[in-house]
Amino acid sequence: MAMSSDEIRTTFLDFFVQHDHRAQDGASLIPPASDTSALFIVAGMHPLKAYFAGTEAPPAPRLTTCQPSFRTGDIENVGVTARHLTLFEMLGNFSFGDYFKREAIRFAWDLSREGFGLNGDDIWVTVFGGDERLGLGPDEEAIGYWLEVGMPRERIIELPREENFWESGTTGPCGPDSELYLDRGVAFGSADDLPGGENARFLEFWNLVFMQFNQDPPNAVTPLPAQNIDTGMGLNRMAAILQGKETVFETDQFRPLIDLGEELSGRRYESGDPAVDRALRLLADHSRAMTFLIAEGVVPSNEERGYVLRRIMRRAILQGRQTLGLGPGFLTAYQDRVTELMGSHYRQLAEHRDTVAKWLASEEENFGRTLEQGSRLLDELIGRAREIGAEGIAAEDAFLLHDTHGFPIDLTLEIAAEAGLGVDEEGFEGLMSQQRRKARETAKFAGVGAARQQAETFARGTGFVSDFCGYAQTAVETTVGAVTETSEGAVLLKLTESPFYATGGGQIADTGTIVCAEGDCRAEVADVLRLGDDQVIAVRVAEGAAPDAGTRVRAIVDPRARHATEANHTATHLLHAALRARLGEHVHQAGSYVGPDKLRFDFNHPAALSAAELADVEDQVNEWILGAFPVRALSTTLTEARALGAMALFGEKYGEIVRMVEVGDGSFSRELCGGTHVRNSAEIGVLRIVSETSSAANVRRIEALTGPAAVALLRAHDRVAVAAARELRVQPDRLAEEAVTLRQKVKTLEKAAEKTAVGAAGHQADLEGLLDGAERIGEYAILVRAVTGVGAALPSLAEALKAKLGAAVVVLAEPGEGKVDLVAAVAPALIDRGISAADLVKSAAAIVGGGGGGRAHAARAGGRDVAKLDEALRVARDQITAQLT
Repeated sequence: MAMSSDEIRTTFLDFFVQHDHRAQDGASLIPPASDTSALFIVAGMHPLKAYFAGTEAPPAPRLTTCQPSFRTGDIENVGVTARHLTLFEMLGNFSFGDYFKREAIRFAWDLSREGFGLNGDDIWVTVFGGDERLGLGPDEEAIGYWLEVGMPRERIIELPREENFWESGTTGPCGPDSELYLDRGVAFGSADDLPGGENARFLEFWNLVFMQFNQDPPNAVTPLPAQNIDTGMGLNRMAAILQGKETVFETDQFRPLIDLGEELSGRRYESGDPAVDRALRLLADHSRAMTFLIAEGVVPSNEERGYVLRRIMRRAILQGRQTLGLGPGFLTAYQDRVTELMGSHYRQLAEHRDTVAKWLASEEENFGRTLEQGSRLLDELIGRAREIGAEGIAAEDAFLLHDTHGFPIDLTLEIAAEAGLGVDEEGFEGLMSQQRRKARETAKFAGVGAARQQAETFARGTGFVSDFCGYAQTAVETTVGAVTETSEGAVLLKLTESPFYATGGGQIADTGTIVCAEGDCRAEVADVLRLGDDQVIAVRVAEGAAPDAGTRVRAIVDPRARHATEANHTATHLLHAALRARLGEHVHQAGSYVGPDKLRFDFNHPAALSAAELADVEDQVNEWILGAFPVRALSTTLTEARALGAMALFGEKYGEIVRMVEVGDGSFSRELCGGTHVRNSAEIGVLRIVSETSSAANVRRIEALTGPAAVALLRAHDRVAVAAARELRVQPDRLAEEAVTLRQKVKTLEKAAEKTAVGAAGHQADLEGLLDGAERIGEYAILVRAVTGVGAALPSLAEALKAKLGAAVVVLAEPGEGKVDLVAAVAPALIDRGISAADLVKSAAAIVGGGGGGRAHAARAGGRDVAKLDEALRVARDQITAQLT
């Protein structure tokens, strides 16, 4: 009887346990937080990297595992071929400085024949045939040990470095390997076929890696002090061999899933329809992968692991619905079958059955609606393209599918490719960038949905201008001069006299209430739109009906919000003055936000402020606050205001008569301003700077709190400091000193762990040092740097840095001899802000005389002019910061 997949797993693990190996459960598909080299576990040795690197002690010198692994690189090929998988199980035996080539070869030979019952006469092997660049000849040791176990010399094939030398990158641990092949006979090829060639006759089933050398610099190898063994046998590949199947999809882990697809669809596998075969294979693979991923805690989303999960789920839904005609709920049916097949060994599948089912059902339902409409429209576009002989789908059409109908661009690309058509990806990315810019620029009407154009039309038709009296009064008896309702149901009105400040000059609009004099209606002010010298108030009716024109009302500004806003506005003027005093007169306002919750102030300055500079600025503002200086607003001529040195906003339009606000005698703060302010600086209470970041190229941003909000923050910080001091058993005044000591210890440990992770990706870059060089713009991180000694692992380094920084954009460049390599990696949150990795590398590559491209999340380019590398990086950084302003 053929050996089942479960029996293969047990046979392998038991064999090595009998040979003094410790059987260790497979690790989670999700790497630990310290390993940023990949989103998922991609190989059997992946969870054991720290043991091989020597940064952690293994639980035993010999281990054996069956490790679930997930690889994203072949997603597009799954279903198209009969061999590509995303999720697979990798059997392995490992030695950490214990046994080496002789024992590894003996184990493989004995288990293959005695454990799995393979005919020794059908087994061939390949070995490393030497490489001049490495200064190494053929692996005579391995050849000798294969001869020792009885392998005829003619069945030992020497292959070049590209085939039989394991390297994780241009530097680091490496070594020759030896692969075992099964000869399936000339019926599967020809008499001239050999292992390692492009043929179906020889099927590789086991790879033995002899981790023997360290390579540093590239092509210079020295023996490792401890030689290790890392082997990998694909369980599914071995199942196909032992069960006598042509492909893994006919084995006992996959065939029941193919059968389920046949049962649900009424279609038959290998009945002559390639599309059906592809769909059934894809569902079999992807249903396994999604069940495992969700059971491991991944949920569908638009970022990183969640994005990969959503992608395979939607691919499965697409094939199930469109190709096989499956009805709703088929993903959970597949989940049940996967759990039946693999749940006895992987207990998490049963333990999290309900959670997996919930996410599968939800995604299938949500995407099903999107798919139905989007697929129909895409089919029409494909048909139209074929009719007119077009090469592909236009960017505008792909964007319409994505933006209006929610149809993922990945699926558009895939379906178009199946139809032999392309998609204008570059044009699509351009339209996406435009949309993100428009979304940021579009003014929101405080959630009430009225259009500004409607408000302007309404105001012009009333025949009068509202008289703003809010500088002197915050509650007035007035009259509703006009009222209307927008198409969205929002109520707009104009008061003859209004105490409500309209949004402008960085200060947000007042809130408050409008109460009918007769007491039969009450409306809440949602927004106040500034229309030149006029204003329109958007309200939400809270009681009764909206007041009619001519109704006498009492208009009341929310006093707490107004005063908090006034305090923040006056504090903004003082902050501006303090910055100019400390940094220089080049400091000018470049934007602001003034509300009751906080103040935000953007200003021109080429570099981040030091801690000392920030402290000086904060101290100066608080000194002026404590000085209890009067705050006065004066009306004067523009000429006189300028003569007095009043600060004006660049680009702001001023009339001949202006409003000038000065603090004290005006010697340190005098600005043209139409906003509301406190009457005395002491009313501000206190100012506390919360953050200082980059807003754009040569523009810095400070956010701060004043009054009760600042006091609350300071008290919260005090509580945290006291609690931390108590936890660390030191006095609060020694907390900083203790924190520095602890942080240094943590950094030392983190640096060791990060270098291990990065080294496994094939480079020796100082990840900690690069991370320290990242710049922050609000919640986003920017890292634009030149690096050396990375080579082919440059994209891996960019991805590792992006993962470590979180919401980040990373641009790296590596100069070489007459060339420059450029890579960019962008997190989804920044893609949403209009930043594209492809755009960044194209712009930078143009400076160094080259080109390249990619996708919004990852791209690569190159050039030849090394001398212009710094300029290229400046261009990339400026492009990033411009998008985040």
